[in-house]
Amino acid sequence: MIVAAVRTPIGKRNGSYADVHPVDLSAGVLREIVERTGIDPAVVDDVVWGCVQPVDAQALNVARNAVLAAGWPESVPGTTIDRQCGSSQQSAHFAAALVVSGQADVVVAGGAEVMSLVPMGSVTRGQFGEPFGPLFGARYPETPNQGIGAETIAAQWRLSRQQLDEYALNSHDLAAAAIDRGAFAGQYAPVEGTGLIVDEGVRRGTTPERMASLPPAFKEGGVIHAGNSSQISDGAGALLITTSEKAARLGLRPLARLHGFAVAGSDPVTMLTGPIPATAKVLARTDLSIGDIGAFEINEAFASVPLAWLAETGADPKRLNPLGGAIAVGHPLGGSGAILMTRLVHHMVDNGIRYGLQSMCEGGGMANATVLELI
Repeated sequence: MIVAAVRTPIGKRNGSYADVHPVDLSAGVLREIVERTGIDPAVVDDVVWGCVQPVDAQALNVARNAVLAAGWPESVPGTTIDRQCGSSQQSAHFAAALVVSGQADVVVAGGAEVMSLVPMGSVTRGQFGEPFGPLFGARYPETPNQGIGAETIAAQWRLSRQQLDEYALNSHDLAAAAIDRGAFAGQYAPVEGTGLIVDEGVRRGTTPERMASLPPAFKEGGVIHAGNSSQISDGAGALLITTSEKAARLGLRPLARLHGFAVAGSDPVTMLTGPIPATAKVLARTDLSIGDIGAFEINEAFASVPLAWLAETGADPKRLNPLGGAIAVGHPLGGSGAILMTRLVHHMVDNGIRYGLQSMCEGGGMANATVLELI
């Protein structure tokens, strides 16, 4: 069961969180979990934290450092994991597996990324100078590039630049409308000293003409550009996961049940098609159909990703990313899975939606998929 779900407002690159340490950003959402639930943090058996670039300010186990920075007891451990963009969605899967198997009673899952401080592509470079290695290179001579993958998907599914741009514009419109009606107000954990109270990246009033003027980012004559790609961002999210029995003993009311979860691999060069098989896998595992799902959060890494997913699954377009997505508000890598799940669970509660499904493409050609059920 998810009994609490919180997130920071998402900060744009070099924006409100540019000088906030990732450990402090993470500690803030941990404290908010305690504030919302009233639990003694000593009851937390583990903190499982996603972070895609655990170097520099994000090195040396962000999870454990955040636990201590939050003032939680030294008895509470933490571990940091990397499943690329799905890292904190995977942290929720690991947390659920721990409590279902009886290895833990209460686990906090989440993640964070401050891309303003630790830029995308930051790695510790040693003898070989790059992370893939000669055996990988022998099998895949073409070095994977997500932008080229997004272009490949657009070509394969015959998605025009106009379609991609229209989708991106709609993402901004939906996100702005959600902010204006207070759809996110109950999930924000504002970061002290920043003054940021809503997602920072939404571009209001962006026009088709402005979108059309942006040059291709990855390929000459291509259709993927800065406007129809996710924004580089900073943010964190956290979920308190336990069993129904333990929730009752702690006096907590569950929000949603982790009804099922799956992970799938896909071509690592195209890289971004993983949500398609992951969705099929989790639906089969939960004995649900695509029509049973009332809301979908499919991470908007690039506009071609959710559009290809939509074409393959036959899902209702009106149920896809109804609050906008990463094109509008940003994609703070290791934090995005927990942020999307927080958005999804609150949207389900607010609108009485029984089932929600979340999936996101991941570096290396993978994807997690999660089905939540409203309690």
